[in-house]
Amino acid sequence: MIEGLEELRLQALGCRACKLCQTRTNVVFGTGNPHAQVMLIGEGPGETEDLQGEPFVGRGGKFLDKMLAHVDLSREKNIYIANMVKCRPPQNRDPEKDEVAACIGYLYRQIGLIKPKIIVCLGRVAACALIDPSFKVTKQHGQFFEKNGILMMGTMHPAALLRNPMYKPAALDDLVKLREKMDQLGLA
Repeated sequence: MIEGLEELRLQALGCRACKLCQTRTNVVFGTGNPHAQVMLIGEGPGETEDLQGEPFVGRGGKFLDKMLAHVDLSREKNIYIANMVKCRPPQNRDPEKDEVAACIGYLYRQIGLIKPKIIVCLGRVAACALIDPSFKVTKQHGQFFEKNGILMMGTMHPAALLRNPMYKPAALDDLVKLREKMDQLGLA
């Protein structure tokens, strides 16, 4: 499995399938435990992620790590984190449809190699792409949906929580629900 992820990562490093390759510093492939039962998926890397080549390492990522630790989850132990697009959209804008279409195959192959039982979409863009195009993150966060044998949940994006702190308790509650679902299913 790990060789498959590494092969896929090396393939992504050379990707030039969309215009985002022209402005990236690094391809941001994914990080965490490749045997994780839970994947967290965001929309795309931000500036810090582009500079370091790793997802969720900026202010939002540090906040996410603290929230995960609150429910005994971490990328080192039992989480794998990736994004829908592997290159930073300029000025941290939402990825455009053609950019997502050019890159989503990498994500689907990551999911196929990791085989998570649960996927948590971080933010509206990822939830709309992976759960339902009409997903309303402020109304449907914390709810589980089954798609292709995988339980999926959407929650607020960590960067959005830093901008709108009033949603932090709800997002933390979503992670508590995730932990409870993991315990219920006997997932590590």
